[in-house]
Parts: sequence; C-alpha cells; structure tokens
Amino acid sequence: MSALLEVSGVTVTFDGFRAINDLSFEIGPAELRAVIGPNGAGKTTFMDIVTGKTKPDTGRVLWGEESRSLLRMSEAEIARAGVGRKFQRPTVFEDQSVFDNLLLALRKNRSPFGVLFYRRSAEDKARVEALAAEIGLADQLGRLAAELSHGQKQWLEIGMLLAQEPRLLLVDEPAAGMTPAEREHTTDLLVQAAKTRAVVVVEHDMEFVRRLDCKVTVLHEGRVLAEGSLDHVTRNQEVIDVYLGR
Repeated sequence: MSALLEVSGVTVTFDGFRAINDLSFEIGPAELRAVIGPNGAGKTTFMDIVTGKTKPDTGRVLWGEESRSLLRMSEAEIARAGVGRKFQRPTVFEDQSVFDNLLLALRKNRSPFGVLFYRRSAEDKARVEALAAEIGLADQLGRLAAELSHGQKQWLEIGMLLAQEPRLLLVDEPAAGMTPAEREHTTDLLVQAAKTRAVVVVEHDMEFVRRLDCKVTVLHEGRVLAEGSLDHVTRNQEVIDVYLGR
C-alpha cells in the first residue's frame, strides 16, 4: 500500500538554526500516528511544512496516489487537496451555534455565486447532525460555541475539520487542558477518525499517547530518532537520554 504522505530528505533552516534536519518518514492512507519529542524537536515546523506555511530548503513532500508535490502548492491548495490542521487552541465561531459552526465548515462550493445562492438542504442538515453525533455534541447543536467547555470546543473544531472531509488530519496537543473524561472521549474520536483517513497527533502527554495505541515517531533536532510502538521507542536509549530522562 503506497503512502498518503511521504516526507523525504527535508531540511529547514531559520537564521542559521536547523529546525528540520534531513527529515524522512511516511504516513499511510488510514493510519493513526503520534509524533513526540522534546521542545525544539521540529514537531511544529513539520506541520508547517506539510500545510504549506513553511517552505523547506531541500527535500520532497509528496501527496496522494499521484505523488503530487505539496511544496508547489499554496496553503489554500493544500487544504483543498485534503490536508486539515487543528492548532492547540480551539478556533471556533464563538457567537454562532454548534450547528452553524458545523454547517459553515461543510465542504461546499465556496465561489461568490455558490455562497450567494446557498440554501441549506436536508442533506446538509443530516450531515451536520451526523458530525455532531460523531464528535459527541448531538445534544448541544443549539448552544452557542462560547458556552461550551474547553474540551467540547476542541471536539467542535475537530468536527469542523472532519466536515471538510480531509484525507489527513494534523492535530496539535488535543488533550491539553482537558478533564480525564474529555481526554477519554478525545482518544475515541481520533481513533475513530483514523479508520477512514490519516490522523497525525503531536502530543507531549505520554499517557494520552499510550491510549492512542498507535505507531509513534520520535523527533529530535529535526530528524526521526526512533519509530515504532510506544513501548519500543521508550526503551530506546537515545530516546531516554534526549527526551524521557529530562
């Protein structure tokens, strides 16, 4: 099975500092992957490269069955091609209802005419209700997003990304600031999402990573230090020295 995303020999330097150093790895079409590593390991820069925010000095980033180069595409083109990203802080429309947030996010014709003549269909309503059920907010559709808990806002944002039907979802520290029950639901949500698309979770919390029960990539100084199950990488002496021993 070919990779959905292939990062090969990528290097990025900022003012003489090498943030990414000959980074190479692959993500499969329906795979859950955790990316861990100490601060400054290159986790955020990796996501910036994949989403087109940062252009590398060298290397290739290939996407999909046709192995298209993401480096030749703009941020908007990459998003349209099926790459969705969730930042650490939830960004939802606070003054809109949960229903309207999800409705706004649906993958639709976004041309000026498409927006002007848009009429909500029964199909759109059904899709929003299905998304709300998937993220655990079926009973919150009428509430304003501002009234939701921190965890619920995170789920709403994940739902808004899922509404765009991405093939790859990049999620930055989803468990931060959540209650134990919210973290459990977030785990279930990401595991479920990865059954039909690739989900890459950047996370510091080892307990949360353990519950994801997936392949782990450890970054250090902008390159892959180790890869495998969490038990495998946490037994790696280099990983212990640079990350876990701190």
